[in-house]
Amino acid sequence: MTETTQTQTTPNGGDKPRSPEFRLAVGALRGLRQDLFHDAFAYRPLPRMRVDGPLTRRLPQRIREYAVWTPHAAVAAAGLLALAIAASANDGTGQFSLLMNVVLVLCPVLLTLIRPVGAFWLSMAAVPVTGAFRGWNDDWPWQPGSFACHLMVLTVVALRTRPRTAAWMWVLTAVYGIGSETAFGTEHYSTNTGPLLVISAIALLLVTVVHVRREAAQEVTAQQTVTAHERSKRTLLEERTTIARELHDVVAHHMSVVAIQAEAAPYRVENPPPELEQAFATIRENAVAALTELRRVLGVVRAEDYEAPDAPQPTLADLDRLLENVRDAGLAVDKVVTGAIRELPQGVELSAYRIVQEALSNSLRHAPGATARVEVGYVLGGLGLRIVNGPARGLVKPSPGAGHGITGMRERVAMLDGEMTAGEADDGGYEVAVFLPVPATATGESA
Repeated sequence: MTETTQTQTTPNGGDKPRSPEFRLAVGALRGLRQDLFHDAFAYRPLPRMRVDGPLTRRLPQRIREYAVWTPHAAVAAAGLLALAIAASANDGTGQFSLLMNVVLVLCPVLLTLIRPVGAFWLSMAAVPVTGAFRGWNDDWPWQPGSFACHLMVLTVVALRTRPRTAAWMWVLTAVYGIGSETAFGTEHYSTNTGPLLVISAIALLLVTVVHVRREAAQEVTAQQTVTAHERSKRTLLEERTTIARELHDVVAHHMSVVAIQAEAAPYRVENPPPELEQAFATIRENAVAALTELRRVLGVVRAEDYEAPDAPQPTLADLDRLLENVRDAGLAVDKVVTGAIRELPQGVELSAYRIVQEALSNSLRHAPGATARVEVGYVLGGLGLRIVNGPARGLVKPSPGAGHGITGMRERVAMLDGEMTAGEADDGGYEVAVFLPVPATATGESA
């Protein structure tokens, strides 16, 4: 295995290798320039706080209107605290001293509300000015007001930016503090860069933990959203696969009947003309070809262990047996049939049966102890279904379920170009209403 080394082309055409340390240093400087120098004074206002949390949503509406400004109020309070520390450390309390404290201590903290990175540079620039204003006769190099101001600025800016920016701010603070102590000596002053670096490191570490937890929560939420979407898609595909399998069994049966009847038809006529024999032979060949193609295409969606059912697919004539099974499971259900009962296409019969079956299963899971009613209406142009159940009763808790049954029913209805509505009923129960269109030619109806 060969190791590749990044090279840089020189003006004379040669390649000068660059070490990993050099590339790391270049990347670090690029990050420093991007975080603290590029658009340092860009306008980035602090957004208002959301009030849809578990605690804030319980507040009265009038209080919630003011609660959105909580972060801004906290920053202002931090600035006033730094100003109070600076004022208490001053020997004089003149107006000029107060004005300087407002400009050099309070303004950098308040600036974090709109220009966070610019507030850091203003705080750094205010440190030597504050020291010169006080005559360098106290703590070195951080005066009490500058100490509090810079610590609060670091914390607020770290909360508003990413951890890498906070790390660069801490490094520059350390370079300034240690450089000031080294350049001007420490014989006549009480140095305090060490305490500032320790306290700010702890604060930035806590802020970093908050950032990491927030990003982890966002990733989990995003992953849960993606997982729910993928689960919904998988459920949809599984339901479509089930429908395709059932349709394959239905269509394959009819195509087989067509092929057999086409083959046997010439033997039922004495001395059939050659044209008739050729026509039936063509019908049989097309039926066999269509059946072969159907099996080839539908075989893709069959599981390896799937076996076609031996019994015929259920129809609406089997509803009574289904209702008996449901009653044995504890659901009191009635059936009402309106209109002239007639034979419908097998696909419609199968889909109608499955829709009723799934709706009653949902009633058993989500409304234990309730009563249900199944209405089947044979109307002109189609079939109407209505399955409604009352609210849950008794001590048995409803099963949460995943909501896949409604998805399957909608898929079956959409496959037949029908219409479906599902939702809560007026009495607190649940209602599913379906209309499946049936062409007049499919049932022999007259227009």
